[in-house]
Amino acid sequence: QVQLVESGGGLVQAGGSLRLSCAASGRTFSSYTMGWFRQAPGKERMFVAGISWSGGSTNYADSVKGRFTMSRDNAKNTVTLQMNSLKAEDTAVYYCAASINYQIRESQHEYRYWGQGTQVTVSS
Repeated sequence: QVQLVESGGGLVQAGGSLRLSCAASGRTFSSYTMGWFRQAPGKERMFVAGISWSGGSTNYADSVKGRFTMSRDNAKNTVTLQMNSLKAEDTAVYYCAASINYQIRESQHEYRYWGQGTQVTVSS
């Protein structure tokens, strides 16, 4: 089992940057594929980015490719999401999630553990 806690959200102007972090508890963190999802008001929770257990593979939603970068540090039990060139449409609650699947999956149903979320608001 793993517990996840996100941090780093806030209010930023369009074009700015934010760095989200997700701290995980548990000794088996390195065995999980990790993902970032987001949910805007009135919309479904959507995949943003994912990273393999080793950090060797990443996958991004088309809407964030080239702007967001996901990384992990298994020694520190953390994953981060560096978000650059933020747009108003990036406004959402961002969630960190852990999956036991070996491959990066985009469906939220593939992820077993979730953080509480952190709000990101981008003003235009």
